[in-house]
Amino acid sequence: MTKDVGKYLDGCNMCQRMKSYTEIPTEKLIINEILKKMWTYLMVDFITKLLLVARKNTILVVCNRLFKVAYFIAITEGTLVKGLA
Repeated sequence: MTKDVGKYLDGCNMCQRMKSYTEIPTEKLIINEILKKMWTYLMVDFITKLLLVARKNTILVVCNRLFKVAYFIAITEGTLVKGLA
């Protein structure tokens, strides 16, 4: 029955002309600024609660947006900010 309804709608001229769009119209795109210096814009995230391997159970992920490079650093969950720096 679904195929029959689909065939009818595809062949109906009125149905093809009277479609309503449920999506919101998009706005103008904003151009991102061009990055000029390395290590200026970073994204940092932690992956925690992993299995203990070589006394490390957390991964620090540092992403450099200029070169699109990700660095993965194994640390312990109790590492303080001074230890990360």
